[in-house]
Amino acid sequence: MTIVRQPTRAGVRDAAAKVAAILPPTPLFTAEIKGVPVAFKAESLQPIGAFKIRGAWHRLTALDPNARTRGVVAFSSGNHAQGVAWAAKRLGMPAIIVMPADAPRAKVEGTLALGAEVVSYDRHTESREQIAARLAEARGATLVPSFDDAWVIEGQGSAGIELAAQMEAAGLGAPRHVVVPCGGGGLSAGVALALPDAAITVTEPEGWDDMRRSLEASWILPVGDSPPPTSCDALMTKQVSPLTFDVLSRRDATGVAVSEAEIAAAQRWAAERLRLVVEPGGAVGLAAVLAGHVAPAPGLAVILSGGNVDIAAYALAIAG
Repeated sequence: MTIVRQPTRAGVRDAAAKVAAILPPTPLFTAEIKGVPVAFKAESLQPIGAFKIRGAWHRLTALDPNARTRGVVAFSSGNHAQGVAWAAKRLGMPAIIVMPADAPRAKVEGTLALGAEVVSYDRHTESREQIAARLAEARGATLVPSFDDAWVIEGQGSAGIELAAQMEAAGLGAPRHVVVPCGGGGLSAGVALALPDAAITVTEPEGWDDMRRSLEASWILPVGDSPPPTSCDALMTKQVSPLTFDVLSRRDATGVAVSEAEIAAAQRWAAERLRLVVEPGGAVGLAAVLAGHVAPAPGLAVILSGGNVDIAAYALAIAG
């Protein structure tokens, strides 16, 4: 029987130290919503434009020298792809990324610019997991999932360590409630480990809210057979992993779903009020607060998880 390593808070703290050694903390912004100061963690301002750099760095630096020589394989619509490519380039490792053929051009170009090899697939008819697994086996490379991995979860949780320190320094006190965008749940599970005293709310686009439904049902439920189209390419995960679900379930995390109109409104609000470019998947937490699905209260923090937008689609969202 294969023993699966479980993510831990100690691992999150180790990851935070690793990340702090190479990257400055992403900025913390504050703005009032309904008269209540809310903190916003701008992961959209990471070097790759998303939080995924954290988990990739923690995972790849955990590999031994022989494994680094053989390289890594990952699958992603773009943000995890760029995170793995960035970490691999810095460590001098080869990287192959399996990306959907309809991934945003900016994310594909960003991944290629970082020196990774990109293999395309049809997200409607092919399995990215199977393609990546075959490539990893053929090349003797390490497979780096986007969320179903203890090191990746711990790495993403380093954002929570930073958030707590920044809120205290800003006079906002400890985080009491954190609203987190959720695809597979790596970021939300990591933040839940990092901040054991804070309530966690995961946010997903309507029709892709399998983590919300899973938490309510107390077992993992996949996305339906015909999910609706969504602008949140980064959150189109059809089934969450036992690793992320277990962490969030044990923490009594809750979930909400937001509409496409609410997401676009959040992108506009972020541009107008915070002067930040936030991609649809990165704006779902903000959308939940602005739409009233999560009530503003002292100690509330929202993670803006990514800013890698398709310029044409972003222009339409901003124009309303």
